[in-house]
Amino acid sequence: MARILIIDDDEPIRELLCAAVERMGHEAAAAGELAEAFALAREASFDAIYLDVRLPDGDGLGALPALCHGANPPEVIIITGEGDPDGAELAMRSGAWDYIEKPCSLERMTLPLARALQYRAEKRRAAPLTLRRETIIGSSPGIRDCLDQAARAAAGPADVLVIGETGTGKELFARAIHDSTPGARGPFVTVDCAALPETLVESLLFGHARGAFTGAEQARVGLVKQADAGTLFLDEVGELPLPVQAKFLRVLQERTFRPVGASVEERSRFRLVAATNRDLEALAARGAFRTDLLYRLKTVVLELPPLRGRREDLGPLVLHRLAELGRRHGQPAKGLTPEFLEALCAHSWPGNVRELFNVLETAVIAAQGEPTLFRRHLPVDLRARIAREAVADRRRSPRRPAPAPEAPARPLPGAAGGDEGFPSWRDHRAKALAEVEQRYFSELLRRTGGDRQAACRLAGLRPARLYELLGKHGLLGPR
Repeated sequence: MARILIIDDDEPIRELLCAAVERMGHEAAAAGELAEAFALAREASFDAIYLDVRLPDGDGLGALPALCHGANPPEVIIITGEGDPDGAELAMRSGAWDYIEKPCSLERMTLPLARALQYRAEKRRAAPLTLRRETIIGSSPGIRDCLDQAARAAAGPADVLVIGETGTGKELFARAIHDSTPGARGPFVTVDCAALPETLVESLLFGHARGAFTGAEQARVGLVKQADAGTLFLDEVGELPLPVQAKFLRVLQERTFRPVGASVEERSRFRLVAATNRDLEALAARGAFRTDLLYRLKTVVLELPPLRGRREDLGPLVLHRLAELGRRHGQPAKGLTPEFLEALCAHSWPGNVRELFNVLETAVIAAQGEPTLFRRHLPVDLRARIAREAVADRRRSPRRPAPAPEAPARPLPGAAGGDEGFPSWRDHRAKALAEVEQRYFSELLRRTGGDRQAACRLAGLRPARLYELLGKHGLLGPR
């Protein structure tokens, strides 16, 4: 028997769905507002959720990430009386199972539930998929989805396209897929398409025979052949020259190629993982990227979230990097003050995890032999930018009382009829900081095994301040 939550402000719809769910042999719970739904979700886990879009206290689509938070998130079926194409797309991209416009038949509303529950049951029975993710830090919903997709891709030979902004960890995911492939002993060959000289690109990829062109005094094995029985990682695949794209498409289809100047074809049994920070569909629309190659690359697509979209991972990332830098420099990991972490949370990180790691290394170097990182150790341009944004934010937002604590604050709810329920940037930043702090101190206790003295030393805090912060986030527990 599954547990189903129905969130809709229309009481007849709630009653209709509750009765239908119970006739299907499942347990139903209902809520007319998001606050009530969050309260129910805190008390028990649900297998599936019916979620209305326009609710009295917020936007259902905006609340979707928070409702799906957890290790085993429910399947969400959107039901709305005011459907629109943008909302349907957003729902699918946010992980919804289906998007249903009201009014509709009861069968139209219950069939997706039956399919979703069947999917969950089969998923539980399937052999667990594993992914070697030692260097991939984070447990936010976006990262969890990518890890799950990567594990599924690694279980078979499918080609993978990894999409994400610069610095989001595309190569880390490519290596994790390679390392997790059953029986993977072949090479991992990286090709930086942006650095390939156009005049030599075919020779570098496919190799060449002796005497194929002036200066080819001996035969050369290309990168495609070097990846035989392993993984070929095409980084920045959007930069691959158009004339080569047609030839590479055939290589992907047949896994055969002809070295420059050779008379016979060769075979290479590689798995392709391609990565890009560009919009390949926009490039294809302009004729700058072959549409048929794009379709061939999109067998499995991983879209990595930017760091600003996974701020709950900031604390664990910081601790991981500081431990790594401590080992590299042969010294204990630096502690850090809450103000240091607050400054990191105030930045938007356009360079993503790579930028964060570089900033942390700069701070560690600036601290030299000092055991604790203070805001002062951050690069001056970062501190100046944060200060400027804070002053500008205060000028835009007059003094206002601190927001009351809410249920999971990941969504940015908007009022059903306008912007009254949409938080100010200042309020949202306070919520985001509280969430990152909670993750940081949870990870701190995990790493120190609950040893408060070790936690004080690593965090650079006095015991009284540490206990205050642990109490604030409900982590104090027994001493």
